[in-house]
Amino acid sequence: TEPGGAYISCGTWGLVGVETEKPILSDAARDANFTNEGGVDGRTRFLHNVMGMWLLNETVAAWRRTDRADVDLAALLAAAADVTSEVPVFDANDERFLAPGDMAPRIADYCTEHSLRTPASRPELVRSIIESLASAFAATVHQAAALSGQEVRRIHLVGGGSQAALLCQRTADRAGLPVIAGPVEATALGNVLVQARALGAAGGTLESLRDLVASTHTPLTYTPKG
Repeated sequence: TEPGGAYISCGTWGLVGVETEKPILSDAARDANFTNEGGVDGRTRFLHNVMGMWLLNETVAAWRRTDRADVDLAALLAAAADVTSEVPVFDANDERFLAPGDMAPRIADYCTEHSLRTPASRPELVRSIIESLASAFAATVHQAAALSGQEVRRIHLVGGGSQAALLCQRTADRAGLPVIAGPVEATALGNVLVQARALGAAGGTLESLRDLVASTHTPLTYTPKG
């Protein structure tokens, strides 16, 4: 990411954080369960694991088993975007959501335990999942900024989750920061470019490799709405 940019790598799970020049080893970072991963050219990925599309994928898989038919995820996301009623925002990182299986009854149990209204339809449940993921992403981005002492001015959201326009927009809205979505295959692209550089097939700094990706993959920008 560029200076001032946080990242969210969103697939089945979410990795949320910032890039730093050196590890952050403070007690506050440890207590917040952030980790330091070695990156390219001596950089450090300071990050926290957050639930990702696992919640939605498992929910849709359960509906497909129940219906004994395909369930159109794109149509569900479109219907979720049209939901105007208030939906519950739950803790997406609650341990009850880690195991495979039908998430709908677990979300209902969470809502009952916390005196929240249970989603009344499939679009409401999908919207509740999206809002809860966006809330977790936004909170973790701001926490990473505070713990690292960095000013975050944008969020780079890559991976499969970058294809979910509603998730990108609601993350931007909840974080109050623009979300730059894409590339979808950012992990694979980074892997290929670093290996190519090691073999002499590509050259330059980490920044120049990122510039190459930027010149060949046009991201979408989601601006926060009031």
